[in-house]
Amino acid sequence: MTDLAALLADPATTIAVVGATDNPGKYGYVIYRDLKSKGYNVYPVNRHRSSVGGDPAFPNLTALPVKPDIVDIVVPPDQTLKVLGEVVALGLPRVWVQPGAEDAAVEEFIADHDLEAVVNACIMVRSRLSA
Repeated sequence: MTDLAALLADPATTIAVVGATDNPGKYGYVIYRDLKSKGYNVYPVNRHRSSVGGDPAFPNLTALPVKPDIVDIVVPPDQTLKVLGEVVALGLPRVWVQPGAEDAAVEEFIADHDLEAVVNACIMVRSRLSA
């Protein structure tokens, strides 16, 4: 198992941000731009957008050109469960579930599928501590 927080110390870490958006009122906007500004390889995933921040956006994890080291989830819990199903289907072992993207069903799914996860902690704060 890899420590997710330790991965944040490596700027070569690849992160898919599910829920990335150009809407400045959403956490997906702030998180995507913050991680990108820190030099991580960040891929926006949003089925409703063709681009985010001028970068090509991907409709789902399957469409990504690489397998990310971390899947950061910034969507409501009912959507989080769908994303986690895709994570398992693709064999992606690490997820970071942002505050508000989790609920009891999400936590149960993570435990049942032995995913390495950080739940209810902000990746932006942790990446600041790892810098």
